[in-house]
Amino acid sequence: MRKSVLAHAAPAEPRPPLDTWLDLEHLASLEISSEDPAHSFEHALVGGESEGWHAADPGPQTIRIKFDEPLAIRRIRLEFREPHAERSQEFALSAVTNGEKREVVRQQWSFSPNGSTTEVEDYTVNLTAVSALELVIDPGRHDKNAHASLQSIALA
Repeated sequence: MRKSVLAHAAPAEPRPPLDTWLDLEHLASLEISSEDPAHSFEHALVGGESEGWHAADPGPQTIRIKFDEPLAIRRIRLEFREPHAERSQEFALSAVTNGEKREVVRQQWSFSPNGSTTEVEDYTVNLTAVSALELVIDPGRHDKNAHASLQSIALA
């Protein structure tokens, strides 16, 4: 067998992350139907181990993120956690583009303290000129006393 030793190549440049998350605090304003002061929406922007956003009132809730300038959105990541109660939740996510609102996704999930306590949805999308995103959460499809929550939201 014939062999030769290859010269060492220069180390590759570190690759940037696939997506850089948008800084929503500086790019948008928020309209929200209810908010627990101890669990404000800003907690959902931090993600990780924060306790996220919680509604102060029971029942369906609306979170509307209105962008200062229309944006292109390629990725949407939502995380919901419910470690304490068994409940079925539904959410609908819509985008407003060129003055028209269209549904991007509608999803149902059942939480169970002894099973599924976390729902993570990570969508690759191709949305252009988005002036607003609207997230409507029905936290208890059969329990109107359930409180909505959102562990984290990230957009790229």
